[in-house]
Amino acid sequence: MEKSSVDCPYPGCFFCVMKEANPAKRRASVTKFFKEFPSQDEEGQVLAVSGLWNTAMAHPNDPEFIELGVFECMEALIWKGIKNRQWLAKDQNIYIPYYAAHIIGSYTMNIEEFAERAVRAGVIPPLVELLRGRLTWVEQRVAVRALGHLATYDSTFPFVASQPQILELAIQLAVNALEIAYTHFFQFIDKRLSYHCDLLTRGMGGVEMESRKAEEWASQLQCWSLQLINCFAFKPEFLQTICKPEFLNKLPGMWGGLVNENSPAGVGLLRTICHQKLGRIAIAGCPGVIDALCNIARSSDDWQYMAVHCLLWLLQDPSTRFKVIDKAAPALADLAELPRLGEHKKLGEFVINVLLQENVQASPVNVRSQMSPKTKQLLQEIGLLRQKVKWEKNVAKEDLHIKQAAALVVKLEGNSKFSAGDIVGAATKYTEALSLCPIRAKKERVVLYSNRAQCHLLMQEPWEAISDTTRALCLHNPVNRHSKSLWRRAQAYEILGFTKESLLDAIMFINECSQSSENDASLKQNRVPDYAERLVKQQMQAAWLFKEASQKHGPIQYDQDGVNEHGKDDDEGSEWETASESDAADVDGNEEASFVEDGDWQTEEEEKRDPHRLAPIFKGMTLEDLLGPQFGNAY
Repeated sequence: MEKSSVDCPYPGCFFCVMKEANPAKRRASVTKFFKEFPSQDEEGQVLAVSGLWNTAMAHPNDPEFIELGVFECMEALIWKGIKNRQWLAKDQNIYIPYYAAHIIGSYTMNIEEFAERAVRAGVIPPLVELLRGRLTWVEQRVAVRALGHLATYDSTFPFVASQPQILELAIQLAVNALEIAYTHFFQFIDKRLSYHCDLLTRGMGGVEMESRKAEEWASQLQCWSLQLINCFAFKPEFLQTICKPEFLNKLPGMWGGLVNENSPAGVGLLRTICHQKLGRIAIAGCPGVIDALCNIARSSDDWQYMAVHCLLWLLQDPSTRFKVIDKAAPALADLAELPRLGEHKKLGEFVINVLLQENVQASPVNVRSQMSPKTKQLLQEIGLLRQKVKWEKNVAKEDLHIKQAAALVVKLEGNSKFSAGDIVGAATKYTEALSLCPIRAKKERVVLYSNRAQCHLLMQEPWEAISDTTRALCLHNPVNRHSKSLWRRAQAYEILGFTKESLLDAIMFINECSQSSENDASLKQNRVPDYAERLVKQQMQAAWLFKEASQKHGPIQYDQDGVNEHGKDDDEGSEWETASESDAADVDGNEEASFVEDGDWQTEEEEKRDPHRLAPIFKGMTLEDLLGPQFGNAY
């Protein structure tokens, strides 16, 4: 193709082609460009691909380039990068496979017809090779993103599923993603590949910014792997591969961290698995997973409702109900008066019905008798609660006012005992006041539960404190926003070593303090208490995304052997060859490179927070974003 502009140094430049005024000629030129571009070897090719990347990001639903052959072009470029390592190491071609996979993912994330065109263009095999780790974690990340989108649609899922071991690869990547990103980028600061750094921050950030973006991308790598697995989880024939205890037990810990606070993460996949009987049976056989679901169900996690759904489905299934009820009942009982959770109305009422349902035919007496005495007593209390609610609907208001006044008197007695140091006596009085207080007197009961929770904390009874604070938060209007209960539950979780739950409650507490209009003197003097700031800092360090990887592989290190700022010795060849750690150039692509890494700097909104698609929205929020500039140095 002849040069379109005398000022352009690159023959056949894509940007010059796009300047063609005649639409028909421009389309013909673009079609020819897409066909010829992969076979060319001129410098500056990355400019055209990065331009296409920007276009795909800005206009993912525009069909023009799809019709003109962009998928075929990107497929060929990925194969070229995998098979021709000399070309890959030349100029800035190392960026091209990454951009090519990203373009495929952007154009296929919304429209099924585009995904079908991509499959016909043959994009799946080269994407799978990137998923295997044939290049680095940067390309792995965009490959799993694109494959996740292709697997979303009914028409293209079979083509993804037909790839050998793709589900196993996605599971391995979900499990190892954080470790891969830590060891291949984060850990050795002076050996970070410059093209990875450029993709992460576009050359605009230093070490701190690179590190923050690496955390974000690592969690995305894991969450997009979970998204791909989630597409398989809807198909019963794949559940046996997914529902292995060693994998299921890891899912609750795949929460993405604060940089991915909107990702459904592992709990979203568990929810999908719980849709099917085989999945419920497998989950019911993992006590650690049930414990984690209970903790999420009564926490400040954005996806609290997903954990609640999982527990309810497990209890509704006669084959799993009595395997999990001893663990699930206490957590769900604390939510029995929850009026709504997000868009889920009358959730508490549904919880009560599920807890009290009788599966007489499906559940023999000898199975039901396996419930612990504590669970049986708890269910009796839930039954009494339901009866009390019905009774109050028919009783005279004057009688309820009398009971409410009596409860107030007993509460004041409890306050006096608390002030005098009689913590046990105060807790007893608060319990007595709760038995007297009408169910509809929600404000008074919020205070009683929260006060009793403080007593439990002082008596070193964290589980009881979690139960009471959760009940207070369910009764509060708005739900889950009572600041004192949030703080007390954060402390209880800290005692138990539940870092994530403690952190989320502490952050919610700070948010409430900063917006508080209460007359509390301490809140007026300092809307964000120092003790809360200290706890958040402490728990953020403990919940650090790479905590486990750093414990396994060692702390962050600086190289002392003369490695320059580009991550290679002065007499070495390309950065890519340094990264590969392979002796052969692998020109024919028959040998697998011995490294895996990941990356992507863009944080676009890919889906509409649909938990069934598990497509995350990545905001990349820092603690400063969450809490305000006064916490800029907290992380």
